[in-house]
Amino acid sequence: MSHNYTVDKLLDNMAADLQQRLTARGVRDPLLIGIHSGGVWVAERLHGLLKLSEPLGKLDISFYRDDFTRIGLNPAVRPSQLPTTVDDRHIVLVDDVLYTGRTIRAALNEIFDYGRPASVLLAVLVDRGGRELPINADVVGTQMDLAPDEQVKLTGPVPLGLSVKRGG
Repeated sequence: MSHNYTVDKLLDNMAADLQQRLTARGVRDPLLIGIHSGGVWVAERLHGLLKLSEPLGKLDISFYRDDFTRIGLNPAVRPSQLPTTVDDRHIVLVDDVLYTGRTIRAALNEIFDYGRPASVLLAVLVDRGGRELPINADVVGTQMDLAPDEQVKLTGPVPLGLSVKRGG
């Protein structure tokens, strides 16, 4: 069983919510950082919708995963790319799906290895619940209550969509 969803309206709503939150905090040009690979696709779209001038940052958190010693090195590891220092910057960290919170924890660890940001807002396209760590998104495209045997995947990058599948 599989269901597909388009994400354009979700991204529009996320961009509006982010803009409102950033304006309320007096933040004019945040540093957007996407987590490879789905989070980068979402961040690229949000970056365009927000008309940001700062280049997009990209994180590959493979070395920061807490299960790295068990799963080993992913052959598709890419270097992280941060276009500027993170010290005293307002960062919007973007991922496609928030589930256990472990990916976000790893991303925060990596960001703090680069410096100390002024603040970090978390934006995710899908919050599917099931947290193992106390991490919540500030901006969420949609919430999905999924069974443990269901997976949500971002398809893309063009067109960008969501796919929900049952079973392994």
